[in-house]
Amino acid sequence: MNNYYQQQQYAMAAPSAEIRQQVLKNTYLLLALSMIPTAIGALIGVNMSFAFLLGSPIMGTLLLIGGMYFLMFMVQKNRNSFTGIVWLMVFTLLMGLLLGPLFQVALRIPNGSQLILLAAVLTSAVFFVMSAIAFTIKRETPFLTNFLAIGGIVILISMIAMIFFHTPMMHLILCGAFVIFSSLMILWQVNQIIIGGETNYISATLSIYVSLYNLFTSLLQIIIALSGNDRR
Repeated sequence: MNNYYQQQQYAMAAPSAEIRQQVLKNTYLLLALSMIPTAIGALIGVNMSFAFLLGSPIMGTLLLIGGMYFLMFMVQKNRNSFTGIVWLMVFTLLMGLLLGPLFQVALRIPNGSQLILLAAVLTSAVFFVMSAIAFTIKRETPFLTNFLAIGGIVILISMIAMIFFHTPMMHLILCGAFVIFSSLMILWQVNQIIIGGETNYISATLSIYVSLYNLFTSLLQIIIALSGNDRR
């Protein structure tokens, strides 16, 4: 009886199928739009000198991280208005700019452009597969939610450890962990939209974009390493 009552309460509180479809449609459209400033930022970044990071790597990194989290905060703060979309475009422009150093390393390799394209194709393939799985599940995934929560903590600890014990093998392992974590995050976020757990397309776009970004950069670093070229 209690289980039936809870199901009825959830059905009453859950958004209609039409609303969920609209949120999903808007999320995909905004996600596609966000790739434009990302590409513009990447084109600018690949021609920039990031020597200021070499001069003061810790301070420079902290400033960049601070800027990223500030922009994400502003996106979330304004997620219910058009201003949130503007902040999201600024955020994706910055993230594209930050692809510069990685692209510079890749393009120094004879087939570097092909490696970048391969990473982009693999990222797209993972996105479509995870989205398809999310459409197949169409229900709450408490195990996945708990796994991602624990996985996020483990990855954070590993990133801190990387500061003190930076080795090529540990870096590759961390990239591999990001690939798995980001893929599952895409699955979880799309699933949340489908079941009505996420009703704000700006927040959903931000979450999926960050996962795609981490997935792409991690895949590219792994591909570069496996191609036999030293990132450094």
